[in-house]
Amino acid sequence: MALQSVLLLMFPVLVVTAALRDVTSYTIPNWISAALILAFFPVALVQGVSLEMLGGHLAIGITALATGMLMFALGWIGGGDAKLFAAAALWLGWPAVTPFVMITAIAGGALAVLLLGLRKSPLQPLLETGPAWLGRLATHGESVPYGAAICVGALFAFPQSSLMQAFNAPL
Repeated sequence: MALQSVLLLMFPVLVVTAALRDVTSYTIPNWISAALILAFFPVALVQGVSLEMLGGHLAIGITALATGMLMFALGWIGGGDAKLFAAAALWLGWPAVTPFVMITAIAGGALAVLLLGLRKSPLQPLLETGPAWLGRLATHGESVPYGAAICVGALFAFPQSSLMQAFNAPL
């Protein structure tokens, strides 16, 4: 039970780390997405995920990667966002991927509106004199650190994932 808890805790820790890095530096290091992908397999093994369910998780992760790459090619998100989106989807599987996508989209829209308001706010010049990361968030024309929205969607959907459902199942 303790091993399961530690392994499952990796998901929220890594997606929150990705969000914080994206907000403060507009980058999501590759090691975070790689760690999520690599950690998924021992977690799935410990949680007793069947081969059929494992295949479903892999298919969802690959589909999310293709979708993320398309969004990256269209200039909607960054490359780190696309990789984080896919790695999170791999962990979430079916049916948790549905609320993940929906909440991520809503959180991304809310974040964009918040940043647009911030960038037009009378406080905007003051924010640009603060920490560099805060000034960048307040800068007109700057992009949206979508990793934060992916984090919100992932944390919302994680309790509904098959991995967490297996953890919560009676022994």
